[in-house]
Amino acid sequence: MTKISTLSAEVWFELIQQEFVHHANFTKAKGMQKYMKDNFSYYGIDSPTRRQLLKGIITKEGKPNPQTIRELAVLLWRAEEREMQYAAMDLLDFIKKKLIESDIQLIEKLITTKSWWDSVDALASHLAGNYLLQFPKDKHSLLDNWFKSDNMWLQRTVLIHQLNFKEKTDENLLFDYCEKLRESKEFFIRKAIGWALRQYARTAPQNVVSFLNRTELSPLSVREATKHL
Repeated sequence: MTKISTLSAEVWFELIQQEFVHHANFTKAKGMQKYMKDNFSYYGIDSPTRRQLLKGIITKEGKPNPQTIRELAVLLWRAEEREMQYAAMDLLDFIKKKLIESDIQLIEKLITTKSWWDSVDALASHLAGNYLLQFPKDKHSLLDNWFKSDNMWLQRTVLIHQLNFKEKTDENLLFDYCEKLRESKEFFIRKAIGWALRQYARTAPQNVVSFLNRTELSPLSVREATKHL
């Protein structure tokens, strides 16, 4: 059983930063930065290595408690290098099944800060999705607020937060927001519509086919939705 660390979020931040700096590969960093359209700086640490480094710190120091993880996520999100945000999401995965109601404020803050597909997709499907399963009474009001916002990434979250729901998918909700957002010109919205439908088609293919037959979607959305049909 992993022991619980008593270290503060600030100390955790320093430990993670030191490890990442020590294992930085600036040749790889250039390639990673280019792949992400120069939106972020990188240490040049790939995902398996990053997770191994985090595991090493946890093995030595113990696992940070849930509140420390929340505070640490905020600190990591402020860092310049993108691996620090990835580390925040790795750590938040520890508490995704035991969220508290106030966590939605943190989730929304992270979705709307330093937003790009790599962070938003993980936050939407891992954290926002799990939050709405744990607090279903908030579902309709929260999603409707996100849908009505001017923030494309919150709207993308509305579409893809059910990616891992399978039989628990709220089909009416999914189809309703796909219908409402189908005229969006945003690439990331059109692709999200197709992705969400493709994922649900693994559970209910005929229902998705029926929706596609009665709904006029963008070619990108249709292409994404029908990849495995």
